[in-house]
Amino acid sequence: MSKSLVIVESPAKAKTIEKYLGKGYEVLASVGHIMDLPKNDIGVELKKRTFEPTLIVSPGKEKVVGQLKKAAAKADEIFLAPDPDREGEAIAYHLALQLGTSAKEQKKIRRVTFNEITKKAVQDAFQHAREVDQNLVAAQQTRRVLDRLVGYQISPLLWDKVRRGLSAGRVQTVAVRLIVEREREIAAFQPVEYWTLDALLHPEKKAESQFKARFLGVNGEPARVPNGKDKDGKDQFLSNALPDKKSMDEVVAALESAKWSLTSLQSTEKQRRPLAPFITSQLQRDAAGKLGFNVRRTMGVAQRLYEGIDLGPEGTTGLITYMRTDSPRVSPEAKESAREWIGKSLGPQYLPATPNEYRGKKDAQDAHEAIRPTDASRTPESIAKYLSDEQLKLYRLIWQRFVASQMMPAVFDVTTAKIAAVSSKTGKTYDFRASGSVLRFEGFLKVYEMTEDKAADDEDESKNKLPNLDGVNALALDKLEPEDHFTSPPPRYNEASLVKILEERGIGRPSTYASIINTIQDREYVTKISGRFYPTEIGVVVCDLLVKNFPYIFDVKYTARLEEELDDIEEGKERWTDLLNAFYDHFEEELEVAEKEMEDIKRMEIKTDEKCELCGSPLLLKWGKFGTFFACSAYNKKDPTSCTFTKENTAAKPDLNTPEAQEASEQEEYCENCGKVMVLRRGPFGMFLACPDYNADPPCKTFRKLSQKQQQKQTAPQPTGEDCPVCGKALVLRQGAYGEFVSCSGYPKCKYVKQNIIEGMKCPKCGTGDIAERKAKRGNVFWGCTNYPKCDFTSNYKPVSQKCPECGSAYLLEKTLKDGIYLECPNKKRVAEEEAPKKKGKKTEPEPQPTVVCTYSKRIGDPPPPPTAETHGPVPEQTGKKTGKRELQPA
Repeated sequence: MSKSLVIVESPAKAKTIEKYLGKGYEVLASVGHIMDLPKNDIGVELKKRTFEPTLIVSPGKEKVVGQLKKAAAKADEIFLAPDPDREGEAIAYHLALQLGTSAKEQKKIRRVTFNEITKKAVQDAFQHAREVDQNLVAAQQTRRVLDRLVGYQISPLLWDKVRRGLSAGRVQTVAVRLIVEREREIAAFQPVEYWTLDALLHPEKKAESQFKARFLGVNGEPARVPNGKDKDGKDQFLSNALPDKKSMDEVVAALESAKWSLTSLQSTEKQRRPLAPFITSQLQRDAAGKLGFNVRRTMGVAQRLYEGIDLGPEGTTGLITYMRTDSPRVSPEAKESAREWIGKSLGPQYLPATPNEYRGKKDAQDAHEAIRPTDASRTPESIAKYLSDEQLKLYRLIWQRFVASQMMPAVFDVTTAKIAAVSSKTGKTYDFRASGSVLRFEGFLKVYEMTEDKAADDEDESKNKLPNLDGVNALALDKLEPEDHFTSPPPRYNEASLVKILEERGIGRPSTYASIINTIQDREYVTKISGRFYPTEIGVVVCDLLVKNFPYIFDVKYTARLEEELDDIEEGKERWTDLLNAFYDHFEEELEVAEKEMEDIKRMEIKTDEKCELCGSPLLLKWGKFGTFFACSAYNKKDPTSCTFTKENTAAKPDLNTPEAQEASEQEEYCENCGKVMVLRRGPFGMFLACPDYNADPPCKTFRKLSQKQQQKQTAPQPTGEDCPVCGKALVLRQGAYGEFVSCSGYPKCKYVKQNIIEGMKCPKCGTGDIAERKAKRGNVFWGCTNYPKCDFTSNYKPVSQKCPECGSAYLLEKTLKDGIYLECPNKKRVAEEEAPKKKGKKTEPEPQPTVVCTYSKRIGDPPPPPTAETHGPVPEQTGKKTGKRELQPA
């Protein structure tokens, strides 16, 4: 029987697909990307302008690739089934490079894609296997090369001019630019005062039938207040408003003796049509507004719903279609499924005569369907017991939106009353209007509730129900309600509105919105307070430097145009090298100028009008590790008696001491792959965040390093309850570069550090010092004498205060080996140790060889379980050619 190998990205997806394919298929996961550009080199050919990338197996993925190659060698057919987008096509291409090293192996490889993980969709995909789409690969490769060119050639400039460790992202910088520009709009905003007037009226002789009408103007002339200019320079006005209290008092005084009458009454039918099924950006916005989910959480939960949930007797089943799409297109079968459920469950009155059709925006890729349930008859209530709370909430939102999209419009009866108030004092006619609506047929609103953005002073006719005014002419005034207002500055972006503006400006694509928002926060260029984005001081500085020195590359319109060109590459309309050549012409020119002219923020000294609080000298504004600060101009490095006064420049930083900011700093972090709340774990390299489903079936092996603020919070010294034996102050637990340690809280005056000493054992070399546990720079543990450097005794194994029963050595060594834990004599040498080649390094004195060769060895226990990423956390980044770094790819 022939054997077929299927490769997907994630273990969860593999588990679902394997059930549908049955015997004869082995399904394995690549766990994300297996190849990438090298970490310590730009990895792109620039001398000849071919822009060919140098791809290597991603560090840490060698074992996965080896397993896949081994399985591929035994298979008769190989099907590559990563996600159906550019990213997935690139993964498939890299898999083909690794597995198809010969012509014979290449013939075995085919590409399969499916928009939903259901039995029918998966089996149908295997009937229509194809070659890897090189246009899709080229589009993804071009994006990767663009980002590498920008990141690797601009970031060193930022290290030199601002601070080491900063990075420049091509698209992320534009997103930060939008946030910085919005902050400056808010700072420059000048509020405009305006007054509105409502009249509480009722028909004569019907005092109980009260309603509210809004003032519109005088003698047919609309009342309006100037409100600056729009982005095109055209004048803007506030409608139905007066400019100041004086104007309002004049109108109110005139209306006190006015005669009120109903001049016209018009009733119309208004339909509200259902919205199209979700695309990625709309799902992210609705989940934020209705569920309070951030983008990372939304996409993580959606990923798990797409890959499959165990539904008990039904088995693991994909519940929604692929969640990265900008097309509202829906398959005919899905429409019929929705219509069938609507007709049976709600009634034929909710069903349109023909299926509703929706069109996407002009430049939508239209590669995938809209986000919808894989089976409309699978209601949220029917599968609620199998879903977590967050999965149920998001599935219900997607299901309701899709089913509603195939229903009848909601119908309202809208009534508009025009009212005239003729003043006996002025002889003028003051115009008012009252509007109200009544829901006559709920239509799609029976399933899905729409939310609309409204200005604070907009009339909401759906909430205003008018009394029956048929045959009414004369009206009576109950009360006038003048109200003073001031215009508000544009709101700061939250995640939903940032996604919306990115989509409107054409920045990024559905698959990149979440990573853009995550990256600008992880790099601490922006911070989120009460759900709104504030640029940090370092974010403003970096953004201004990049926009000033690279005006073309970081232009919003140019970034959007590059996205369109990437779409053209995907469709085969443009060569990827043509795009890169055009880009690099501009980039190289701006880079050359920036290297010479970019402002040196790191060495900045700006004179200020502020005075030193100690000596009265002028203060200078300087740049430090944590941003700008004030320093005394009288300070002199060479003079230890000079003034050293400094203070923080709080005006340039968001106030992080407010209750809102403190609450924001304590917000939960969500896994980007499954949406669950990340948990804090401790590894040998410090604290880190990990997905709680690391050991689940299927596992979710997502990790995240702590941000600088999170690290500071977690590494704050913790009292131990002990006192320092040197000075008597409290001992505290601290986090150091090599892990935890206990030291005196009086540091730096008292430098006492508590050591982990082996009780009852003195140094076998000097006889006076104790033996203490120590940690080397690489993180490995060893034991040494506390009299160091006077005594240089060290041991890679833990000394034990027991005599050797064979040779009489004063101590034994506890060794943890692959086959168990042993007590061995220090005079014993294993064969492997004797034959191992010596490492090259500095020339040192040859170690004295033991005069006695002992064979004593005793097994005292089983070996501990091997370290895992869950227990030890992500390996810290190192620099140099041989980093030993593992890259944790998303599942």
